[in-house]
Amino acid sequence: MNLIRKHCAHMGSVLALSSNPGHQNWPFSKDHLPSRWDAHPAHWDRPPRWERRDGRLPNPGSFHSLHRSCKDVFPHQIEGVKMIINKTLSSFFKVSHTLHLSAVSPSYYRFHVEHLQSDDYSKDKDAPALIGEMDSSGSLNAHALLHLTERVRARTVFQTQQSQFVTWQFETEYRGSDFTAAVTVANPDILRESVILVAHFLQSVSSGLVLGGELVYHRGRAEEGGILTLAGQYSGPNWVATLNAGKGGAHASYYHRANKQIQVGVEFEASTRTQETTASFGYQMDLPEANMVFRGMINSRCIIGGVLEKRLTPLPATLIMGAFVNHKGDKLQVGLGVNVG
Repeated sequence: MNLIRKHCAHMGSVLALSSNPGHQNWPFSKDHLPSRWDAHPAHWDRPPRWERRDGRLPNPGSFHSLHRSCKDVFPHQIEGVKMIINKTLSSFFKVSHTLHLSAVSPSYYRFHVEHLQSDDYSKDKDAPALIGEMDSSGSLNAHALLHLTERVRARTVFQTQQSQFVTWQFETEYRGSDFTAAVTVANPDILRESVILVAHFLQSVSSGLVLGGELVYHRGRAEEGGILTLAGQYSGPNWVATLNAGKGGAHASYYHRANKQIQVGVEFEASTRTQETTASFGYQMDLPEANMVFRGMINSRCIIGGVLEKRLTPLPATLIMGAFVNHKGDKLQVGLGVNVG
């Protein structure tokens, strides 16, 4: 059982298992921040365009998106100086360049490229079909999304860390009229006789209630085992409450939209592997007249942070400023970024 927890922790950002804590890379952590590629693209998690509106139960969406509404309220850590340049080369091709200078973690350059699809099954006309990313250390991420039919989608991920393969995973998702089922095969190794299998299932019980679960199974030469996590979500007109609970821990979140300008979110996370619990509060304030968005957070680890995004109209650029304070550790991190394009 310890072996499976070790593998799940190692692959948490790639598998995006909702049973894992949602904010593992808090400020001043030794872990490198995940790139935007680690998360599922937004359109992958949205309910399909054929969601029913005739009074019958809708499709519950993806298992990975259960806590997305709450997570989007929290600010993303920014540290050092970062510049991102986005360029659309054609209707099917986009590239971006990222330069990050930091005194805390290693500085890097990252090249990101997307080849886009526009078939009849896509939720959006610019749904990414192929995504590739390489940084200055030689690490490579390759990500493919394929809409096989209107209800069946496949996802393939390959990830290397310099010259070593870290992850290779294959996922298939089926979306019925009122349910979603997905199976993921990760790091299959015939020589070592090891594999990780992840199964997700969500069912709409009523117009506001969704129930489901996640089963993670690992098999290796030394041992094998599985972890079952149950999930539930209840939503109202302007709020969403979600709970994941299992042997690996618990993750509860609550999202509320107060009005057009203010959104708040509360999260509670407990892990049996690390024997730690964290409670977090986050909020987002939109100021459309000033072209600004502010996100702030505070958690039980005495960490307070905030990120301000300012659109520099009429320029196609966004200025990003952030600061995070760890009062318990008496540490401060500040960041400044510019996103062009």
